[in-house]
Amino acid sequence: MIREIVKIDEELCDGCGECIPNCHEGALQVIDGKARLISELMCDGLGACLGHCPQGAIEIEKREAEEYDEVTVIKQMIPKGENLLIAHLKHLKDHGETGFLQDAVRYLKANEEDLDVNVSAIISEVHNSKPEGQEQSGGCGGGCPGSAPVSFEKPAFMMAPEATATHSGESELQQWPVQMHLINPAAGYFQGADLLVAADCAAFAHGSFHQTFIKGKKLVIACPKLDEGKSIYLEKLIRLIDESKVNTVTVVIMEVPCCGGLSQLVKMATERASRKVPVKEIVVGIRGDVLAEEWV
Repeated sequence: MIREIVKIDEELCDGCGECIPNCHEGALQVIDGKARLISELMCDGLGACLGHCPQGAIEIEKREAEEYDEVTVIKQMIPKGENLLIAHLKHLKDHGETGFLQDAVRYLKANEEDLDVNVSAIISEVHNSKPEGQEQSGGCGGGCPGSAPVSFEKPAFMMAPEATATHSGESELQQWPVQMHLINPAAGYFQGADLLVAADCAAFAHGSFHQTFIKGKKLVIACPKLDEGKSIYLEKLIRLIDESKVNTVTVVIMEVPCCGGLSQLVKMATERASRKVPVKEIVVGIRGDVLAEEWV
C-alpha cells in the first residue's frame, strides 16, 4: 500500500530539535546531532512537525509501504549506528510494543557475528533503561508524553469475575492516547482489537461508561461537530480496519443530531476499506439512558 511518512534531509538538518516536541507520536529524536525518525511504526505521516523546522529539512513523502515489518526497519537502521538502534529499541520498549521489540532482538542476536555493532551492549542498555520522561525532568524529550502511545496491563484482580462488585469503579481503559487526532492506527495494541469509537460527551452522560462500553475494547474519541480535520479521522478509521485489522467496531453517540456525524464517518470508512467488519451503533440519551443499540 502507499502511505505518507516523514522524510528528513540530513544535509539541511542542524539538529536544533525544534521538531521533537511537535511530533505527537514521539517518533523523532535528535541522534548524533541530527533529527532522526526512530520508528516508522509511530509516524502517522500527518506532518505536525513540518512547520517547526527552521531549516525546512522535513517533508512528507508518499511511498509504497508494506505492512510494518520490524526486521526490515532494523536492517535499515544498522548502518546508521548503535545510538539510533538503542533509541529505536527503547522507543519500542517504552510504548509497550513488545512483539516488535522481540522481533528486533531476535534478529540482532541471530546475526550478531555479521553486524558491525555491539549487540550485547545495545540489548543491555535498552534492558536497563528508564521509561521516556523519567530520565530527565521538564520538556517533552522524544515527544510529548501526553500523547505517547502506551498499552496498559491490568492487575490480575481486575480480571477476576468475583472482584467486579468490589472494584466496579476501576478504569477499563486499555491504552493511551484516545483522542482521534493523537492515536496511531499502526500501534500494536490495535491489532485485531474490538474498537470503540465514542463521541466525547458520551462518557459524561452514561454513568457506567467504562464497565458498559470500554471493557474489553480499545477506545478512540472524537466530536463530529467541533473537531477539525475530520478527513484525517476518516483516513485513520480506514487504516484501523485495513492495516490493524480490527475485529469489530462499536460506535457510541449521543441522541443529539450533530452526533450522527460520527456514525457517518464510521460508515464511510467501512465502505471505503478493503476489509469488512461488523459495526454496532449505540445511542445514549442526554440523561444517560441507552436509547438504541443495533448492528448496522
